[in-house]
Amino acid sequence: MNSRYDDILRRHDEITCLLADPNIAGNPKEFSRLSKELAELAPIAAEIERLRNIARELAEQEQMLEDPECDSELRSLIRQDISRLKTERDACRERLRILLLPKDPNDDRNVILEIRAGTGGEEAALFAADLFRMYARFAESRGLKVEVLSANETGIGGFKEIIAQIMGKGAYSLFKFESGVHRVQRVPETESGGRIHTSAVTVAVLPEVEDVEIDIRPEDLRIDVYRASGAGGQHVNKTESAVRITHIPSGIVVTCQDESSQHKNKAKAMKVLQARLYDAEQRARQNERSETRRMLVGSGDRSERIRTYNFPQGRVTDHRINLTLYKLEQILNGELGELVDALRMHEQTELLAQQAA
Repeated sequence: MNSRYDDILRRHDEITCLLADPNIAGNPKEFSRLSKELAELAPIAAEIERLRNIARELAEQEQMLEDPECDSELRSLIRQDISRLKTERDACRERLRILLLPKDPNDDRNVILEIRAGTGGEEAALFAADLFRMYARFAESRGLKVEVLSANETGIGGFKEIIAQIMGKGAYSLFKFESGVHRVQRVPETESGGRIHTSAVTVAVLPEVEDVEIDIRPEDLRIDVYRASGAGGQHVNKTESAVRITHIPSGIVVTCQDESSQHKNKAKAMKVLQARLYDAEQRARQNERSETRRMLVGSGDRSERIRTYNFPQGRVTDHRINLTLYKLEQILNGELGELVDALRMHEQTELLAQQAA
């Protein structure tokens, strides 16, 4: 491990020197890449230095304890210091173990968020709108920007489907555990008998990708344009601004009609298509490794029930980690931090267990 620590410190110093080089400073792409690497290494390097300082201090204290001229009162103080330093050393080692866990390469990416009403009809569509508001408020509280790419609204404020882009550093790391089926138990406003209904909404969280990462051949696409329908301003039903893109090899279909410009709708639809193709490719790779790699915090399968929102009891239960919080109103208002932290902690625990094995 000391050898690995030396390599990290050496690389940290090397990048620091490179960033001071005028040739690197004049190359924005390389400067950005190195700056990002340095930002990832800096907290690890600082923790290694802290650990080594503790080790040096501990060795000095233990050497003093062996001095035959050391009186009993001083020995007592030294033993207290040694005990404190060992506690600090163990805590430092644990922090380093977590810092050195393999990073999800998608964590810093923007997100394509897809929410679709499932079983439950109008009530499911209303809950899809509740979930979108919850995610939008959570994103904004973390300094992320939310932009709706496509929405299929119902007449009373729900969504059959809504697709949004969430932009900002670390967006995927905050939302990646949300993929799956979200179940709601509540009395619908339209229910005169006061009976509790159970509805479901499917959420998909896809990391946004750059054009160069997914090779889409023009001949593999069928692009149709048509007149937009529903609410949406003066352009609705007057110009063929809505766009439907079909990726023929995979059968994936993406539509977008939110913008009055056909060009803008096409750009948004392509962004969603790229994310879906990247997601499909990632899942195929995971399936290939499924026998040797244990999936963390659930499978991420869209058909997997991950969470239940029970209105009569005011509780939210995440079934993957058996966590129940009686904070339904706060969570739906975007206070997802406690859930996200618990899911991250579970992921770290699983990774550490794998590492130990």
